[in-house]
Amino acid sequence: MEDFRQKLFAMLGLCFVLVMVALDQTVIGTALPTVVAELKGFDLYAWVGTAYLLTSVITVPVFGKLGDEHGRKSFVLVAIVLFTLASMLCGMAQSMLQLVFARALQGFGGGMLIITSFASVPDLFPEARERLRWQVLFSTAFGLANAVGPSLGGYLTQYWGWRWVFFVNLPVGMLSLFFVWKYLPKIRHLERPPTPLDWPGAMLVALTLGFLQLFVEWLPQNRPVIEMLLPGAIGTISLIALIKWELRCPNPILPLAMITNRSLLPLFILSLMMGFCMFAVMYYAPLMFQGGFGLKPDQAGLLVTPLAVSITVGSIINGRIVTRLAVPNSMLYAGLVLFCASSLALAQAQSVTPHALVALYMMLGGLGLGLLMPNLTLFVQASSPRAQLGVSTAMLQSMRMIGGMLGTAIIGAMVSNTYADGIRNMADSRAGRLLDPQILVNHSLAAKFTLDAGQHGAMLLVHARMAMVGAIHGSFWIVSALLILALWVVRFVPPINLHHKESTRE
Repeated sequence: MEDFRQKLFAMLGLCFVLVMVALDQTVIGTALPTVVAELKGFDLYAWVGTAYLLTSVITVPVFGKLGDEHGRKSFVLVAIVLFTLASMLCGMAQSMLQLVFARALQGFGGGMLIITSFASVPDLFPEARERLRWQVLFSTAFGLANAVGPSLGGYLTQYWGWRWVFFVNLPVGMLSLFFVWKYLPKIRHLERPPTPLDWPGAMLVALTLGFLQLFVEWLPQNRPVIEMLLPGAIGTISLIALIKWELRCPNPILPLAMITNRSLLPLFILSLMMGFCMFAVMYYAPLMFQGGFGLKPDQAGLLVTPLAVSITVGSIINGRIVTRLAVPNSMLYAGLVLFCASSLALAQAQSVTPHALVALYMMLGGLGLGLLMPNLTLFVQASSPRAQLGVSTAMLQSMRMIGGMLGTAIIGAMVSNTYADGIRNMADSRAGRLLDPQILVNHSLAAKFTLDAGQHGAMLLVHARMAMVGAIHGSFWIVSALLILALWVVRFVPPINLHHKESTRE
């Protein structure tokens, strides 16, 4: 009974961790257009997301490995403190550049939290069926945060100011710190002494991802060729050096044998694709609703809420079904079909589309993600040796974050350039003021433009909103094509067995 009580409260502590991270991911989407309108700097719109993801993806493999070697509890505690302090700095930012740097710091804490909390679950519950039952608690906590996140973000932004979107993490952080410190046991599976961390590998991972990310960001900006070649060359050289080093390193931070494992590789590829698609929708659907449709933050939040709520519903449905299937791989097909249907529908939504119908589109996407994301984690953990639970989970989360990083960067660059081309095609000199899209998300600036532009000001604003909607529609078509490709990738996932006694191999 005492063991059950400790595990229950430990899981509650991890749930508070998950709530904090989920709230941060869901509230920022509806708040970001308003943040840009106040702090000015639409060119850094994507960087608010990519800075977080970049530092997260660098952190995840490092602390996945450290957690396997030393146990995870101390890293969870440090991560909670770091994430909470960074959230406070985000809320105090006075410029977009300050916000980007604070989000980068927050990403370090977020990456540590994601990998250590998810890898702690199989530590507490080694058997797959028991673990899946307890993960319903995880799914419920994640779902509650997702359910209230978009609406809370819209409400706080509308009535309290966008800074409270970050300050809301502070009380949740304090609760999670208490429960994790008091109840999460320190578990270490390895009997041998900890091996030294592969610091050269970690540095090469950081260099590779950082410079390749910069290259992707700069690619559509028509910079000089020499300036473009520098980050591309450094990123490529770092990648080659990383591969060579990891192949001969006795204790690599990224075991390349795991990447080439036929059971794990398709799951890693799917996680990369899901990260791209999920973050593209989460960051740019709110921009379409506010900048394209002209909705207020709280109205946009209500449209995003069905996506978040349905992720939980999908996770709960998945938990009830997946262990009853002889071969649970079919759940991946079902999730991809639902998510693809959602993105195809969003690619055709207009400002005149009934809000109930848009909410239905978002709900389909949430159900699809609810069937996809838990199963990717479960399948990877079921296919990995116990001593490499942290590393394999870290690889999965890293792939999702790299996908999200690429998604926000590539889609952001495409949306910005497509929108700018649409504005330049307007045969009116006054349209030049609309090249900065913050007019579309700042209602006072929009009203001032309409007044200053005279007779045709309102019509120019309508055309600008249509250009923004068209640009974001293009991104949803790309998401749809990638999800169709993912259906083909699922064919290579070997049959997963969740019914043997010890699903995670020694």
